[in-house]
Amino acid sequence: MQSLLLLMPQVVCKESIHYCELDDPLPIRHTYHQLGDVNIAGIISVFSTYSDPIDFSQHPSQVFHDRLIILFQNYQHILALAFAIRKINENTQILPNVTLGFQIYNSNFSPSWTYLASMMLLLTQGRFIPNYNCGVTKHLAAVIGGPDISLHMAALLCIYKVPQVRCVEFVLHHLKKPQVLLLLYFRWIWIGVLVNDENGEKFVQEVFPMFSHHGICFDFIQDFAKVAFYSDFIDIVDEGLQIYQVLMKSTANVIILYGESRSMSTLRTFLQFSEVEDIPRKAKIWFITAPTDYTSVSFHTSWDIHFLQGALSFAIHTKEVQDFQKFLGSINPRNNQHDHFRKDFWEQAFNCFFSHSVAEKPVKKCTGWERLETLPTSVFETLMSGQSYNIYNAVYAVAYALQSLYLSKSRHKARVGKGRKQFHNQLSLFKETSLQFVSFCLYISIFQLHSFLKGITFNNSVGEKISLDKNGEIIGGFDIINWITFPNQSFLRVKVGMVDPTAPPNKFFNISIDSIIWPAGFSKVSYLNLDWLTFIYVSFCCYDCHLCPERKITDEKDMDDCSLCPDDHFPNLHRNMCIPKQISFLSYKESMGISLTVLSLCFSLKTTLVLTIFVRYKDTPIVKANNRNLTYTLLVSLLLTFLCVFLFIGRPDKITCLIRQSAFGLIFSVAVSCVLAKTFVVVLAFMATKPGSKLRKWVGGRIVSYIIFSCSLVQLSFCAAWLIMSPPYPDFDAHSISEELILECNEDSAMFCCVLGFMSFLALVSFSAAFLARKLPDSFNEARFITFSMLIFCSVWLCFIPTYLSTRGKYLLAVETFSIICSSAGLLVCIFLPKCFIILMRPELNNKHHLLKR
Repeated sequence: MQSLLLLMPQVVCKESIHYCELDDPLPIRHTYHQLGDVNIAGIISVFSTYSDPIDFSQHPSQVFHDRLIILFQNYQHILALAFAIRKINENTQILPNVTLGFQIYNSNFSPSWTYLASMMLLLTQGRFIPNYNCGVTKHLAAVIGGPDISLHMAALLCIYKVPQVRCVEFVLHHLKKPQVLLLLYFRWIWIGVLVNDENGEKFVQEVFPMFSHHGICFDFIQDFAKVAFYSDFIDIVDEGLQIYQVLMKSTANVIILYGESRSMSTLRTFLQFSEVEDIPRKAKIWFITAPTDYTSVSFHTSWDIHFLQGALSFAIHTKEVQDFQKFLGSINPRNNQHDHFRKDFWEQAFNCFFSHSVAEKPVKKCTGWERLETLPTSVFETLMSGQSYNIYNAVYAVAYALQSLYLSKSRHKARVGKGRKQFHNQLSLFKETSLQFVSFCLYISIFQLHSFLKGITFNNSVGEKISLDKNGEIIGGFDIINWITFPNQSFLRVKVGMVDPTAPPNKFFNISIDSIIWPAGFSKVSYLNLDWLTFIYVSFCCYDCHLCPERKITDEKDMDDCSLCPDDHFPNLHRNMCIPKQISFLSYKESMGISLTVLSLCFSLKTTLVLTIFVRYKDTPIVKANNRNLTYTLLVSLLLTFLCVFLFIGRPDKITCLIRQSAFGLIFSVAVSCVLAKTFVVVLAFMATKPGSKLRKWVGGRIVSYIIFSCSLVQLSFCAAWLIMSPPYPDFDAHSISEELILECNEDSAMFCCVLGFMSFLALVSFSAAFLARKLPDSFNEARFITFSMLIFCSVWLCFIPTYLSTRGKYLLAVETFSIICSSAGLLVCIFLPKCFIILMRPELNNKHHLLKR
């Protein structure tokens, strides 16, 4: 608001004569004019001003120009424009017999001053009367905008169709890919960002998603506001202290600086606060984007610049212009009265004053013969900077566009003119008629130059090919610069790489890492984030240190990924080394294996004892009642089933893997088919006693043999197919349990399900038949006992299925073995325990007379 007050026309009312008059706005003090036949204008910020807050105790214009701050390096932009005009005027091949001139205005790094300068270019007679044009025009061909203010300039000049060449705004668009490539090349994935620009928000919105997409994460994103001429000093100090604390407390060692040309100057001021803060200054690797050029002001001349040591930056590609340094050597503040920048620059750069200066100055007086090359590079560089080189090329672009415009008009006249000779040599005709060029510019519309600026290509004075795109922006690559500082406040920019958008993809980005000088404490190996913990894995923008995932380790810092341990190893607690896994199997030496072994032996002995009792009392009615041979077969099958448990315990080998499941399935099927046969024998026995029953012929050994044989044959087919198609083999499981290598048999689960399913089918049929026959007379009836045994059998294997699917390793075998023992024990106990009790404890009940009486 205060800056607008200074620029607005002032309405002054005269009370005595009762009228008001409109005063002109505050004039632009710093200008540089050298008028020619056709002029190119430049709006460039070199000086800025500051003042105390305006309290309206006096006219603002009285104090506005009292305090000047010059950014020394920006004065080079002025000289680059003037130098380019001189070189073009000396070259008769570009605009022969036509003199180019220039008008340069200082815009004070302010949008409002930029608008004022833009209006002044369009007006005549030095009066601020918008849209009023009277008098001799200035033949304005185009306007070149310096860094930071081109967009503000365009907002006004586009209304009047004034051609403009934008020198630096293209940088944000073209720098996206190179910035990501450089960060990924050095594996800088944990960074901080300082943003100081009106385009800063656009930078965050457009560039940061690309960073995040490539796994580049941010410790902080800090914005520091632009310093205006009316900014309160206390607020600036408070903000500077806050930013300094953020920088020094950050764990990121790489800081991106994106901002305007004054950002470097502001950063130097904030880093200087280390002298008053208790937080020590830590070395950082500064990564400076192309819009941010090095600048300094008068009170920076004695400040340390060592923070720039080893910094990397993208700079607009340049070639050394030899005559430019000679031109700078001829600069003298006494020999050009039209350059109103030079005297103030000279006084602040050389810390002297001229005799006619009104303000209080140091004792040293300026002679005017001081040499620019004697200044430290931290004050003024004599080599043309990237932004100055862009301005230099922009002037050449306008000159060649003017040449193309006039040649096009001349060619058109030559084609349509009647009776004239054919137009052969365009350049020769241009030289002959160039005196008409000034009058020609009076009647052509200035916006006609636009079409010739778009897409123009030419060679500048150093022989480099320069092109403008369809938006009038200079197409160019970027140099990758490494900054080297020296104790005498000077620095050297060393080119260590280049980004060329016009090159093939494999040559788009190149860098020489061996040429880079790093800050103290950093090297090619240790330039990464030194504050991270050891042996970590940085996940995608997690902002924290994570251990490697399961089964992975790393013994290095800031790894993109961790490496897998071999299958027979697992990571330690800190995930920095692999440890051999313990071999695991169901062993006879552990408590679980011992318990199953004892249990199997116990029931094997009990089965043997029952078989012995039944053989000894084979002639008693209770043994003979239900087919002795069938009973013996069932007991032998149960005995073998209990002994099958030993195939599942111990280290698996080829033989045990091959036969254990098949043997268990076949033997257990024989046992269940025996139970099924017993059930049918009971049912047929009672049904055959009915008068005239045709089932009497089936009662006997034939039906029993048929049931056992047919059921065993089906199960034998399943087992044979299993062994032929997909035989089990010894294998190991390295993934189920992270710290164990499980030795196991690799068995086809589908075929195992078939074997187990058929046994379950037999058990269900037997259970159903026994359940239906449970109420038959029980003198010789085993149906009730078979029902209970099948109920236990089915319950055990129904519980086995979910437990089997959720268990791994040796515990899986333990579950299967325990199910075998329990189901077999159920058959043994429920069917044979009551009979053994009668045989041994109640022999009086074991006689035919008693059974028939019942």
